[in-house]
Amino acid sequence: MNLLTQSDLPLDLVGRGKVRDIYAVGADRLLLIATDRVSAFDVVMAEPVPMKGAVLTQLSAWWFRRLDGIVRHHMLSVDPDEIVAAAPVLAPRRASLVGRAMLCRRVEVIPVECVVRGYLSGSAWKEYAATGTLAGEPLPAGLRRSERLDPPVFSPATKAETGHDENISIARMAAAIGADPAAELEALSRAVYEAGRALAAERGLILADTKFEFGRDAKGRMVLIDEVMTPDSSRYWPAGGWSVGGTPPSFDKQPLRDYLDAERAAGRWNGEAPPPALPDAVVQATSERYLDLYRRMTGEDLTV
Repeated sequence: MNLLTQSDLPLDLVGRGKVRDIYAVGADRLLLIATDRVSAFDVVMAEPVPMKGAVLTQLSAWWFRRLDGIVRHHMLSVDPDEIVAAAPVLAPRRASLVGRAMLCRRVEVIPVECVVRGYLSGSAWKEYAATGTLAGEPLPAGLRRSERLDPPVFSPATKAETGHDENISIARMAAAIGADPAAELEALSRAVYEAGRALAAERGLILADTKFEFGRDAKGRMVLIDEVMTPDSSRYWPAGGWSVGGTPPSFDKQPLRDYLDAERAAGRWNGEAPPPALPDAVVQATSERYLDLYRRMTGEDLTV
């Protein structure tokens, strides 16, 4: 599969994020193209990661199919022939769609990240270790790093255009979007997380935490959008590598983060753009983490 750092399709470009390029297909559909761009610490790297875009698209599609009956979602198709049928102008570009393109319903995006944490890790652990809170709300005393949270904690966050998302309280979320929508989003997020956690456990994986995005369709119904339970939106650990107090290895861009942390510690990078050049070994190790998670979750190798 060819590497893709930026797409150029003969459609109206709606937006370009850190990873995805978004195009309009008529008034009611979007085409999401997952590139091989990779970011860390809110900086996009110069080097793409092979197969990353395909993993994000195909694993999301795998999950969306399994969530039918649990939550409405925006996916229409990842089949390149069906996508070309919806947008015939793409026929000459069909090969570039294979693996990384998803045709979706267009919805009104809710400006909140819906995070569910089943284990105390990442930014939640950093705040808790410093203050005993999460988004300013107290958690039980005496919790340790990577400890399982029963029940899981629903921890919304703002959607930042630049910089880091900010963890916020449920009360602040309700004040921003309304109490009823906030309650519905929490219920849907918990239902999807529980389904994901159960399936991951069957495959020897721990879904430590994950974030979801939602929108409203033309009928006002909540719809799960964007990506779902991918290495970019979730923290997966091998069940055999987890212990309370430890830092289990994760199936994501951890090799990249580790390299950049070492560069910062050595004073060779200030944490801002432009990032340092990535060694081939770091790029390859990151690609292998993504592909390994896909293989473990789906039981198949990703070939596109």
